[in-house]
Amino acid sequence: MNYTYKCKNCKSEFDSNFIENNFHYLCPKCGKAEKNLPLIGVLQIDYDYVSISKSILRHDFLNLEAGKPWLYPQLWPINYSEFTKTILEKLTLPANNLLTQTINGITFSIMDETRNPTLSYKDRASSLVALKAIELGINEIAAASTGNAGSSLAGICARLSLKSHIYVPKNIPNAKRIQIEAYGANIVVVDGDYDFAFDKCLEDSKTNNWYNRNTAYNPLTIEGKKSAAYDIFIQTNGKIPDVIFVPVGDGVIISGIYKGFSELLKLGWIEKLPQLIGVQSEKSDAVVRYINNNEFVYKPATTIADSISAGAPRNLYFAVNAIKESFGEAISVSDKNILQSQKEFIVETGVLCEPSSAATYAAYKIFLDENRLQNKTVLLLITGNGLKDVESLKI
Repeated sequence: MNYTYKCKNCKSEFDSNFIENNFHYLCPKCGKAEKNLPLIGVLQIDYDYVSISKSILRHDFLNLEAGKPWLYPQLWPINYSEFTKTILEKLTLPANNLLTQTINGITFSIMDETRNPTLSYKDRASSLVALKAIELGINEIAAASTGNAGSSLAGICARLSLKSHIYVPKNIPNAKRIQIEAYGANIVVVDGDYDFAFDKCLEDSKTNNWYNRNTAYNPLTIEGKKSAAYDIFIQTNGKIPDVIFVPVGDGVIISGIYKGFSELLKLGWIEKLPQLIGVQSEKSDAVVRYINNNEFVYKPATTIADSISAGAPRNLYFAVNAIKESFGEAISVSDKNILQSQKEFIVETGVLCEPSSAATYAAYKIFLDENRLQNKTVLLLITGNGLKDVESLKI
């Protein structure tokens, strides 16, 4: 395994064995995880891209099957073996989840993550975290979640015979709570919001020596979510979209997408990054406010779109960097618009999405109305299945 960890804050680099064997999650020099604040010292995994570009040809890579990231082990922080390959067969993602849709005469693409093993994008991160836990000889993993990350970790752990501890806020959608419980996880419902659950999970993980999957806190959550960029690259035969709309809560999905495309750029396989549009609810808009004011001020999140509800986005700084480096932007939409867009999107596409995913469609329509997408290819990231929050469909 030839990779290192680099701090996004102080730029320090660390040997992978030092970080993993000592269970460092954040930068050992400057890392901080404080209540209701974005994380400081988030770690990023870097590879020898020059050597990789010589060992894998672009043409050969494009002939790989999407949904199977183990087919390019040089770009993953896992010690591959026959045992690992056996495990990975249980974690396959759909190979054809990129759909083309035309509404009102305008064509765009959809990346449908609703058919993943536990019906959400979060499986990309949970799978990698679980594999690393097995590699490190750990059989108990904990995570805080508004629902999707928790049900994802619970489901992946059930497949791999691991024990999961899931911390959720008291207002979690009932369908997501039932899904977590059905997988046999130890569910801890906290008397507070997601930000409180995040902090409580960190505290209990340290006390009980559990491996922690908390988003951004564990750098493998960002690393796992980069795989969507490679799947997009493969399924478009290298003709990646100009613009991608991404739902943003804690900021890890957009950071992972950015990392994947930035690696493709480093490998010389694409000429430029796609423009990343981070979409938030007006009732959970910390990233939008930070970009506009260059300052983080904690404000409790109250959006109905629970999957993007985060008053203190833990990966705020990485997410903002992803948006700026891709010449993208952040936009917030109202909860009313999200719910209206959800119903319209489902009827028009036949893809049953949850509110957080519908936020991308709401933002897309705003960009269309403002004539900002002319002559551009567009992709909407649909990250979660509507069955995870059936109550929103009744409104």
